[in-house]
Formats: sequence, structure tokens, C-alpha cells
Amino acid sequence: MISRQSKILITGGTGSLGKKLTARILEKFPDIERLVIFSRDEQKQFRMQQDYPKEKYPNMRFFIGDVRDKERLIRAMEGIDIVIHTAAMKHVHLAEYNPMEAVKTNIMGAQNVIDAAFANNIKHVVALSTDKAAAPINLYGATKLTSDKLFIAANNIKGKRDIKFSVVRYGNVMGSNGSVIPFFYHQRKKGFLPITDKRMTRFNISLDEGADMVFLALEKAWGGEIFVPKIPSYLITDLAHAICPECELKEIGIRPGEKLHEEMITSSDSFYTYDHGDYFTILPSQPVFDLNRFIKETGAEKVPDGFSYNSKDNKPYLSVETLRRLIRENLHLDV
Repeated sequence: MISRQSKILITGGTGSLGKKLTARILEKFPDIERLVIFSRDEQKQFRMQQDYPKEKYPNMRFFIGDVRDKERLIRAMEGIDIVIHTAAMKHVHLAEYNPMEAVKTNIMGAQNVIDAAFANNIKHVVALSTDKAAAPINLYGATKLTSDKLFIAANNIKGKRDIKFSVVRYGNVMGSNGSVIPFFYHQRKKGFLPITDKRMTRFNISLDEGADMVFLALEKAWGGEIFVPKIPSYLITDLAHAICPECELKEIGIRPGEKLHEEMITSSDSFYTYDHGDYFTILPSQPVFDLNRFIKETGAEKVPDGFSYNSKDNKPYLSVETLRRLIRENLHLDV
């Protein structure tokens, strides 16, 4: 749980979600004790510092560093009690072409975060995951699944340390770096939009909703859960029509490593998945806490064996008009 006494570090803090988390935390706790933005891009750090001048935000620190560098992480986490790990190499096609670079950042970087958290007696670590980590078919998804497993397993080796590791997993973040909406928006002037497959569906979540899931995990986690929000789906063709109703849709075929439908909970996960009303949790096969007590105190209900949470079978679907409204409200684009 975040309070004004919290000392927080965000890896990948200059990314889309990192900036949203920063804004939301400072909005709620402008006098928070410390907020450290950790990222490797000095230009993004420079620009973000202009938005948070030291005179007005003396509680903020900007730390240039890479999650590949464990010693730098250890130094950055000194005196911190909460770590939100958003840093990742996330572009599917770049990971396919540069596989070891994705491994170094997404897997070795995850382990470095864990080791640095242990070294600094951090109280709570929340790591960001992706739908692509569920039954992965590309290297990016495989690295994020491995990252998830590392963070969940870290609860087993904490010894007597008072620390919890949990994960938040969700699909498409509306308007995040590299997402399809800005691409479609800029492409529309050509009079056509390239669609990989007209049957394609995607989950949808806003940056604010994504940040809310992180805050929920910080508040609710017992240690070892993967938190999955219940969010709507959309057809990729409806998204295209929302952005450019007069554009021709050209089907170009699914790209290497791309799924037709997103999946966040597989049928294999169902044996350890619980429904909490607005969200699901996927628990470890052997939780570090008492399962019966967890069910009683959280009101969790076990999902049926074989249950799968995917964007195709999910309800509801967003309409063209609703998508258009959300794009205007969240991205401030003229559609």
C-alpha cells in the first residue's frame, strides 16, 4: 500500500506506464517521501525532469541506469521500500531479430531487480507482465513468462525477509509506445489501413486502468499472485473503422510471432486461478501463504477447470463509437 511515507522506485520510469504511475502517485501524494525514476534513456529523463523541476518536486530523483546492471540497481534501491518494475524490451519483431538482447533485459534484468530488492530489504515488488506471456509463441512472450516465473519464485527464497513479489498482467494498453492506435492514426492519411487479419481481436485497457491494477496489487497482494484485470475486447476491424471510417482495409497477413487473439489466462492456468469480481489472480501451485485463509479473507472463487481468458471469447466487445470516444478521451486524437 502506498502512503506519503513510501519510498518508491520505478524501473522504466520514463516509459508510457512509468510516466502515468508517476503522475498518479504525485497527484495522490504530492509530498511522498521519495520517488525515484530509473531508466536508461538520458533524453527521456531530461524531458521528464522538465515536467518535474527539482524546486517543485524535491522528493523526486532521476537515476540513469539499466536493469542489466545489477550494481547500479542495488545503488538506486538504497532506502527504497516499494519497487514497480516496468522496464522491458517489448517489441515482438525486435526481440525476434535480437533474441539475446531481449533475454538480457527481460530475464537477466528481472533477476537483477530481485537480487537488488533482496540486498536492500525492499518490502514489495510489483512486476509488469503481458498477455504474450500466456502460452507464448514468440521470444518476447517467452522472456516475459520467464520473468513472471522468476518474480513468483522469489517468494520461495526470501527467507525471513519481509518482502512480497507479485505480478500484474494485461493486454493492449491504449496509446502506449508502439501500440496500434497511433500507427493507424498516422497511416489514415494514405487512405488505407493495413490489417494483419480481419478476424483479429485484442483486449483493451487505458494507461489509467493499468496504473490502477498496479496500485491494486500493492494493496491486495499476499505474495506470489499474478493479477489479471477483467477488461473489454475489440475487433481490430472495429478499431480501424473508429479511427478512419472511410479508409480501405488491406489484409496483409499475421506477422511473425503475432497471435490472432490475445490470451491472459490459459486453460492450464485455470487450476490455480481465482475470481475476485473485478479481477483474477493466478496463484503459484504451492503458495507461500495459507490457501484456505486467502480464499476466506479475499472472497476468491475458484474458476472452473479448463477456463481460459482470451480476447475472442471475452465479453463485452467495445463498439466502434465507444472505441472512438475512448481514443478521444485517453489519447486526445481527433477521430
